[in-house]
Amino acid sequence: MLAIVGMSGSGKSVVVDYLTEKGYPKIYFGGMIYKEMEKRGIERSEDGESEKKFREEIREKEGKDWVVRQVINEAKDLIAAGQKRIILDGVYSWTEYKTLRHEFPGKITFLAIVVDRKKRYERVAKRAARSFDAEAIRERDRSEIENLEKGGPIASADYYILNNGTESELYQNIDKILEEISFD
Repeated sequence: MLAIVGMSGSGKSVVVDYLTEKGYPKIYFGGMIYKEMEKRGIERSEDGESEKKFREEIREKEGKDWVVRQVINEAKDLIAAGQKRIILDGVYSWTEYKTLRHEFPGKITFLAIVVDRKKRYERVAKRAARSFDAEAIRERDRSEIENLEKGGPIASADYYILNNGTESELYQNIDKILEEISFD
């Protein structure tokens, strides 16, 4: 398994899309939140506030490992079906990181996508969906780092890609890393 981590605007979705186009199945952590919100009749807001609030509430009520427990179940189903090249999209917290390392010892690799802050903020401001201005992205960063402990998985990743260049350069870097890692 390959877990993709990084801050908003780093290029995680571009990496995940590239890998899914290569045929790797993905499990989207945010999708677990969306599914549960839908089950409970909670609408998603355009500004992402309802998602943020629900994500923080469910982790507080059900435990910081709630999302990762849902992901582990889906991953085990894929593994039982013979799949080894699974992409985990959206590991947010230190708890999720530790839980995945414990649940899949020696079977998971973490790849952090990093980018200079100024460039990251520019990318987020230009996004068609879920764009934020500089103040909103600073607040989102603060919230994810303080409330979700998002920095730990990034700091502890097995591999890093500096994504300040072109998509082509990003894809080349991904391919180099794919040659190095084992999915056994």
